[in-house]
Amino acid sequence: MNNLIDNAAKQLVKQHLDHLHTPEEAQLSPERKAELIAKIKRLLKEKDAVLVAHYYTSNDLQALAEETGGCVSDSLEMARFGNQHPAKTLVVAGVKFMGETAKILNPEKRVLMPTLEATCSLDLGCPVEEFSAFCDANPDYTVVVYANTSAAVKARADWVVTSSIAVDVAEHLAAQGKKIIWAPDKHLGSYVQKVTGAEMLLWDGACIVHEEFKARGVLDLKAVYPDAGILVHPESPEAVMDIADAVGSTSQLIKASQTLPNPRFIVATDRGIFYKMKQASPDKEFIEAPTAGNGATCRSCAHCPWMAMNELENLAHVLETGEQEVFVDSALIPQALVPLQRMLDFAKSKR
Repeated sequence: MNNLIDNAAKQLVKQHLDHLHTPEEAQLSPERKAELIAKIKRLLKEKDAVLVAHYYTSNDLQALAEETGGCVSDSLEMARFGNQHPAKTLVVAGVKFMGETAKILNPEKRVLMPTLEATCSLDLGCPVEEFSAFCDANPDYTVVVYANTSAAVKARADWVVTSSIAVDVAEHLAAQGKKIIWAPDKHLGSYVQKVTGAEMLLWDGACIVHEEFKARGVLDLKAVYPDAGILVHPESPEAVMDIADAVGSTSQLIKASQTLPNPRFIVATDRGIFYKMKQASPDKEFIEAPTAGNGATCRSCAHCPWMAMNELENLAHVLETGEQEVFVDSALIPQALVPLQRMLDFAKSKR
């Protein structure tokens, strides 16, 4: 069953983007950059803090996380790492749901973010009131939500998943004869449904970055680079996934770029991933997949505007001041922890 609901909440995403000031990547002088990096390294030690950065953040932040004993990864590994690291303060460079997830898993720790304004179109487009009503109308379905959701939506769910484990969880539930409510990304949900054959009701949400990738543009680029492999994140439209050499989560795409024999790749996900891809395969070339099309106005251009809000300047500021701390309603934490812990336990059993 493929039932896409009419989600008026998508207007929230448009309104938020219309009012969003997306900073250009800061053009720091080498001296200022070195000064900030040294300051951040010092403050991380002084504050007993560790930096956890997503693959979609800037090269500078990913390098800093690596150099200071932190973590650069997808959201599943970020969750694992933050849960297991002994630091008293977690600094999450990413978007707000990642900071909330860290707080849910580590309520006794202080969780900071470079900015709490960094959100996600999937999170915005799935308000808990509307989603709860959808779930209540389908009580015989198991509720599975993507990690890109608010703490309140997670608290309403039976399972939380990331893209790297979504197929495994759906197969597990389908084998038990369970029907699934999936939220919020319809493209990832359709992909999971197609691969697993699970019976699913899909929430009508999408990522503003991945939804802009177009199959025609990718094929045009492939004609220029016929030896290029095509790597696609499953938040992309089905037509783009259909022409891919590999479809997978960020970590799975990095692995594919290493194992596939192609000398170059057209990559349909946020270009922040290029830092780790080039690190893993320095002899290969990585090309951004085209977005939108000729003459179109691009809202993201292969880079999340909210991820771009994580910068060296605001990272140094929050470490110094303790501002931009993540708080989650204490009543929600034990409820949201259940589906999150279920995911982590399931992932551990699959290792």
